[in-house]
Amino acid sequence: MSFPVRPASAVLLVSALALTACGGGGGQSGGNAADTPSFGASASGTLNAWAFDNADDVGKARLAYAQSQLNGVQVKLDQTSFDSQKFTTRAASGDLPDVVQMDRALVGTYAAQGLIKPLDQCYAAQNVDASKQFYPAVTDSVTYKNQLWAVPQFYQPAAIITNTRVMDAAGVKADQIDTSKPDQLVAAAKKMYQASGGKPTRLGFDPVATGQPELWLIAGGGRLMDDTGKPALDDPMNVTAVETLKKISDAQGGHAKIKSFSDSFDTFGKNNQFVKDQVGAQANAQWYLNVLSPYVAQEKISAVPFKGSDGQPVTYAGGSAFVIPATAKNPDAACAWALSLVTQQAWDAAAKARSETLAKTPGAINTGLFTGSPAADTAIRQKYVKPSGNTGFDQAISTYYDVVDKGRSIGVSPAGEAIKNELKNAITSALLGQKSAQQALADAQAAAMRSYNQDAQG
Repeated sequence: MSFPVRPASAVLLVSALALTACGGGGGQSGGNAADTPSFGASASGTLNAWAFDNADDVGKARLAYAQSQLNGVQVKLDQTSFDSQKFTTRAASGDLPDVVQMDRALVGTYAAQGLIKPLDQCYAAQNVDASKQFYPAVTDSVTYKNQLWAVPQFYQPAAIITNTRVMDAAGVKADQIDTSKPDQLVAAAKKMYQASGGKPTRLGFDPVATGQPELWLIAGGGRLMDDTGKPALDDPMNVTAVETLKKISDAQGGHAKIKSFSDSFDTFGKNNQFVKDQVGAQANAQWYLNVLSPYVAQEKISAVPFKGSDGQPVTYAGGSAFVIPATAKNPDAACAWALSLVTQQAWDAAAKARSETLAKTPGAINTGLFTGSPAADTAIRQKYVKPSGNTGFDQAISTYYDVVDKGRSIGVSPAGEAIKNELKNAITSALLGQKSAQQALADAQAAAMRSYNQDAQG
């Protein structure tokens, strides 16, 4: 993980989830869908970039590689976190930098409002074919009205990490942890669930229902929006998915108690929920394996894929991306820099840095990097991901590699952020019993449509 944009790359704990010549070289300043700004192949001058906070070893290696490829460019990083309100405020005053890192869910909103540039000509100028470089679902996640609006990075597939110690004690088999068979899953969760004084002391299955709810809708055959980006939260299949979540929740004391219990987990520490046997199974993003690896001797874990209603593995392609604001002063350099950060060479440098870091940590396990690029993922796995000696942990690593090409895009919408927020609110109210699943999603749809009708006018 490198430049973290937390809403996209945070742990999925399913209980609790760039530049032109100095003169600016040829880009149009409009950024509306009808515009086709040109980009030059050369890069020079000063590049200002924002939201590159907390770069770790992976991020620093990629930044160093990109700088080595753009010797004529002086990169100035604003290392504060991205903030959507700050973005629109800066846009209104014409004070946006040349490139910004953000969650891909925001790309459609800013594209519709004309605040960022379409990048088809950027890709062409750098001889990059997005359809070959990225997983299809990743490319789809930055495509709006048949144009590319961002340079995607990272793609954290979701799967279910299983606690085989708890499962064995309860007589639950791995094939019973199957999201395509809700009744079976609920029964397995109940067998592993434990409580004291009416409060959970162990969750059989932690669905992290509000952590990454998009996954549950997609797996259930639902959708967040239609092909045009119009909200579709009241889709009947979404109602079924939320009702399934409520069954899982109610079987284990209810959402309020589950949330209170899961909030107490030492999620990133030595007493995490797998060490302490506080969960029998839990949905997580791939990078959570990195959190668990230092404590592998105290855990007994494996993994199974998240499955859709058709019984096939499924995940969704969330993540972060780089965009070029419509008012960028150096769009050619922004283009060259952003794309250089996602080349296979940049990811190779990142993987080497991560390997060197892990080599200094006794017992650390290399779980790989999930970049958004199939070629980079494969090369890194072959070179750096070796058997650890722990069969279950190695199987968990393999599970994530097995599902990474099964990702689906949630779509791109002018109301992307609002859709996600309203979905989370709907699921919370349904799980708490404040509204039926159907009513909660209908209300969420109405609110999302208000945002859509407003933002689509941009």
